[in-house]
Amino acid sequence: MSFQSRYNQLPEHFYREVTPTPLKNPFLISWNHSLAEEMGLGDTLTAEKAADYFGAMKPLSKTPPIATAYAGHQFGHYVPQLGDGRSILLGEWKNGVGEHWDLHLKGGGRTPYSRSGDGRAVLRSTIREYLCSEAMHHLGIPTTRALCMVGSEEEVHRESIEYGATLLRTAPNHIRFGTFEYFYYRQEYEPLQQLLNHLVKFHFPQLNQVAHTQQALELFKIVVTRTAQLIAQWQLVGFAHGVMNSDNMSILGFTIDYGPYGFLDHYEPGFICNHSDHSGRYAFNQQPEIAQWNMRCLAQALLPLLEEEPEAGAELLREELQNFQTQYQAAYDHGLSAKLGLSFREGDQTLQLQWLQLLESSQADYTRSFRALSDSNKSQLQQEIGNQAGLTTWLSAYHQRLQSEATTTEERAHAMRQVNPKYILRNYLAQQAIEQAEAGDYREIERLLELLHNPYDDQPQFESYAATAPEWSKSLSVSCSS
Repeated sequence: MSFQSRYNQLPEHFYREVTPTPLKNPFLISWNHSLAEEMGLGDTLTAEKAADYFGAMKPLSKTPPIATAYAGHQFGHYVPQLGDGRSILLGEWKNGVGEHWDLHLKGGGRTPYSRSGDGRAVLRSTIREYLCSEAMHHLGIPTTRALCMVGSEEEVHRESIEYGATLLRTAPNHIRFGTFEYFYYRQEYEPLQQLLNHLVKFHFPQLNQVAHTQQALELFKIVVTRTAQLIAQWQLVGFAHGVMNSDNMSILGFTIDYGPYGFLDHYEPGFICNHSDHSGRYAFNQQPEIAQWNMRCLAQALLPLLEEEPEAGAELLREELQNFQTQYQAAYDHGLSAKLGLSFREGDQTLQLQWLQLLESSQADYTRSFRALSDSNKSQLQQEIGNQAGLTTWLSAYHQRLQSEATTTEERAHAMRQVNPKYILRNYLAQQAIEQAEAGDYREIERLLELLHNPYDDQPQFESYAATAPEWSKSLSVSCSS
């Protein structure tokens, strides 16, 4: 293949060249046909070649694969040396319309940043990321995506012996908040400027219109906005990331690094999806605050790039950081109103809060309740929400508020169905696919891909996938190793 890697153009202290380690007897598990078409791969890279390139590690091109360096705050504590410990940037694909895609291989073996790890990914975690990144994309949420998944007979030791697999992840870039932190805390300010220049040149060309000395501040403004909107989308759809370390935050505002994630079943604001998160730092309702905390880490790392004196520069960044909560709240309030079929106006927050309190007190299913409201299905709402008196009171206030809307009932229902998914990737659905795959049957992965491709549409053949999570799913546990 003939492609470039713009990240390789940076000096060598941004990465280390690596050679991927072949898997034992690799084979293709799944190929993302819709993404391949979107990328415009044509015959250049096909499903038939995937096991050779991403399992046997046949070189894609003369571009040397690299592992990138970064640091980050993990569970609130700074770790100076992280980096791609089990990920390898193979290169960058440019399609016919000028779009660039990193080809980032997870599970390709040890790198200089692996520390004590083996650099491998297991089938279980690979399936979870493959499915969830596609689920998020089709929900309309910015995310990395995966082109394919390759399995093997490679034995990998985790809590037990599992089979190794690889995932080819794609995104315009994989630069993280922690990439800036890496150079800031090493007091290497020239590479910090080089990283900013790289982003401006290839990803934020609009910043060429501002003074060179103001580019870091303008970049921060953009990242604040994108991250605020991203987290609002997470909260609205009921997605918990589980491990929001600053090295897991994308500078482009993408969802990245799927590990112990989880979608809400019943509405539980304090939901902790990560079994390793003993303090609840990354609970569902803490995500907006943690995102702002991570933005503060990024602001600190950008400080040397501002022309102003340190105190003046810090004040400018603080002012922009304060905008995070305002932008997040606006995006969330408007999004929640849309889920309720309303055009947002001041005062709607009370109705919104009462609805969420009703869901919480009733332990109602978050996704099913919103969908039932979209369909004006009162019998299902009564089934989902046990507090019948509370539901009647709320519906009375809701219908009174609807009278001031200009849309018809049909228009409103249609709009609500576009923002209230019928299908989400519940943990038990992913677990069923994993268990079948571990037994050698990969068909459920393909069924879920088909289902999640249209999460907002009624799909009669998949009606059972919209059911309430079974009781046994409550015992499922995912952690940072997931």
